[in-house]
Amino acid sequence: MSNEIRSGDLSEAVDAIGAIDLPSRAVELGPGPLPNAAVPLALRPTPPRVLVTGATRGIGAAIAQALAGAGWHVTLAGRARAALEEVRVTLPITEGLVHDCVELDVTDAASVTRAFAEVHAKGGALQALVNNAGAVETAPLAKTSLETWDRMLAVNLTGAFLCTQAALPPMLAARAGRIVNIASTAGQKGYAYCTAYAAAKHGVLGMTRSLALEVAAQGLSVNAVCPGYTDTAIVRDGVARIVAATGRSEGDAMATFSLASPLKRLVEPAEVAATVLWLCADAPAAFTGQAMSVSGGEVTN
Repeated sequence: MSNEIRSGDLSEAVDAIGAIDLPSRAVELGPGPLPNAAVPLALRPTPPRVLVTGATRGIGAAIAQALAGAGWHVTLAGRARAALEEVRVTLPITEGLVHDCVELDVTDAASVTRAFAEVHAKGGALQALVNNAGAVETAPLAKTSLETWDRMLAVNLTGAFLCTQAALPPMLAARAGRIVNIASTAGQKGYAYCTAYAAAKHGVLGMTRSLALEVAAQGLSVNAVCPGYTDTAIVRDGVARIVAATGRSEGDAMATFSLASPLKRLVEPAEVAATVLWLCADAPAAFTGQAMSVSGGEVTN
């Protein structure tokens, strides 16, 4: 049997087709954006780019997760590429977006210069920089060596200075950018037995406030986030040191940290990350030069 329609059968074919409910006009698209899957990759908006230092664990890894989940292109920065890659492969991704890693030592000016040159060569100015790399060592001041003092300032303060200085020129040229420095409640109030660390974090707040004034008219904002005792390896290491030095139980040693907060618990890394995400993405331009305490009310000024 032939599948062709002879001219004499045309009216019957038309009658048969007429039984199908065909649209009488073209479908109109609504005023909203096309679904992302319907937009070619080349025509989609470029995701904002952010570099996070100290991104291999704890607060840094949580910040990377939050920003990636919000659609940012995240560059993880740190000294150990293998550890960075372990975090990178866990980050949420969207089609066409590939997060990356760059090795750098925030205490080494040449390393920082080389890393940021690589980052800028790949994609131009960053839309945000998160200076998170840090470390803490504790001792009475009388027993704090000059080497410890220098080390605490180098990783906690000089590192933020070097990375900010490297990221700044393209941001200034673009007249846009967000810089977020992870400080500490130790920079707002101080704690016994960590004078070098507290001095460095006070310095971070001073740098934040001064730079915010310097670049406000160029469209940049600079803020600091000051976590209280947070559920990270740094606090767990502190608990272990207390147990070893005093013989107290782990629960009793942990209470030294958790009871400092009116919430009577440690801060979660995700709570710090949510604050950083707001500063990078949603904070108004007029919000700059501020030190935001994420401490459950331990610091309220």
